[in-house]
Amino acid sequence: MPQSLPTILVLPGGGYSRLAPHEGEPVAAWLRSIGWNARVVEYPVATKHPAPLLAIQSEIAKERAAGAAIVGVLGFSAGGHLAGHAAVAPIAKPEERPDFAVLGYPVVTMTGETHVGSRENLIGLDANQLLREDTSLDLLVTKATPPMFIWHTAVDEPVPVEAHSYPLAAALAAAGVRHELHVFSDGKHGLGLAEGAPAEAWQSLCEIWLSSQR
Repeated sequence: MPQSLPTILVLPGGGYSRLAPHEGEPVAAWLRSIGWNARVVEYPVATKHPAPLLAIQSEIAKERAAGAAIVGVLGFSAGGHLAGHAAVAPIAKPEERPDFAVLGYPVVTMTGETHVGSRENLIGLDANQLLREDTSLDLLVTKATPPMFIWHTAVDEPVPVEAHSYPLAAALAAAGVRHELHVFSDGKHGLGLAEGAPAEAWQSLCEIWLSSQR
């Protein structure tokens, strides 16, 4: 089977209740402009775990079956949680796991200071401790976790970097997983490509990092 271009699946945020347009096709277009095959995955929202995870695992497997030798995921906020979840899910076939994950201001934990909307929509506010732990990315990292590029802002209020990206990066470091974490001093939650903002630098940093994943 002929191999296709390395592929990145884009997962917009939206608190698992909707898909934010500015975190979808504009991002896929940017990825295509730097030499990647990219498309937006309209994963199921307003539905409980594991439906979103199963959906993205199926899409990853579909790309591999079509000949893509490399399949990555890129997500923002709740979409970042889903992208990360695909990378760390303990139960997955090899063809369902991405080769790398790019996470923009991701929701990481469902146990501590979490994003209430994402937790409510994905697992419910009354979810037991086990389910909350099973959907907390930092608790699922192992040495087999694929490389990650993470970016966030220091003043993100809905999804504080201290409760989300920092613990994830610490877990990746402890497991010896290759990763980058970039925290920008300014910028509200939900920046997407962050054009015209200081955090726009994530694009060039990510492009360099992605070149090492081919």
